[in-house]
Amino acid sequence: MTAPAVIRNVVFDIGWVLVRLNYQPLLGFLAAHGAAVHDRESVMSRIPLEEHESGRLPGRALLECLAALAKQPVSLEDTLAKWLDMFELDAAMVELAHALSERYRVFLLSNIGDLHWTHLAREFRLHAIGHGALPSYVAGIMKPHVAIYREAERRFALAPAATVFIDDRADNVAGARGCGWQGIVHADHGATLAGLRALGVSC
Repeated sequence: MTAPAVIRNVVFDIGWVLVRLNYQPLLGFLAAHGAAVHDRESVMSRIPLEEHESGRLPGRALLECLAALAKQPVSLEDTLAKWLDMFELDAAMVELAHALSERYRVFLLSNIGDLHWTHLAREFRLHAIGHGALPSYVAGIMKPHVAIYREAERRFALAPAATVFIDDRADNVAGARGCGWQGIVHADHGATLAGLRALGVSC
């Protein structure tokens, strides 16, 4: 029996892994201006988010779509402020990513548009974690499509069997596993730490 490959690369998703999201400021802002919104899905299902996060729709155009949900006029500047005001850093997970980057090759791979990526880089310096990042808007494709994992392999010289991917969504982890990567469905810091240790990752 062939021994499992030694993990050399750890790849993190961003949303609900390195940061938590709170949509209430955006929902409250839109509702206060007459939009019929009550939860995340009632907003995201009515804007071309996938087009934006695949890099085909510029940030300004996405903001125009968001603003159009309101029945009363809203400025794009105010809409942008609320679109960005949804992130809270998960300090324990960010600390883990930084610590791992001292012994492993660490990368970020996330479904994200240019507005959020620029904000997270500026406010939380997520771009400085590890050894590289591949946002979906740069890749031109989103998880769990096989092409984004293959592009990450190409860009970062990842050997699939020596790579573990951490994401909160089971379908995204399944996409990585389908490419030969190891995978951990993130629930919380403790469980992910245990999952990494089970794969022989020193952390």
